[in-house]
Amino acid sequence: MLREDEFKILVGGYFGIEEIDEYKLKVYVLQEIEEYLKNFILENPIQNFDYRKEAEKIKEELPLKRKLQDSLLALRKIDGPLDLILLIKNKMNDLD
Repeated sequence: MLREDEFKILVGGYFGIEEIDEYKLKVYVLQEIEEYLKNFILENPIQNFDYRKEAEKIKEELPLKRKLQDSLLALRKIDGPLDLILLIKNKMNDLD
């Protein structure tokens, strides 16, 4: 997987988790993903890649279902909580 793709998945996952309003502790999980993203960017600099522009593009253009799928991958990276994973899967099933 390319570094650009991994960045896009992490950002998409971040925005997917933002959509799970019924999870009361999502603020803490979002903070963990932010930290992971910051470290990822520091450790894996990408030449000629506008991180902010790409994040805005993902936020605006990526469908909700894809953001939720990405959030499952992002949660795997940070060893996210099982109850949040189950909420995301339920929300994905509701979208079908």
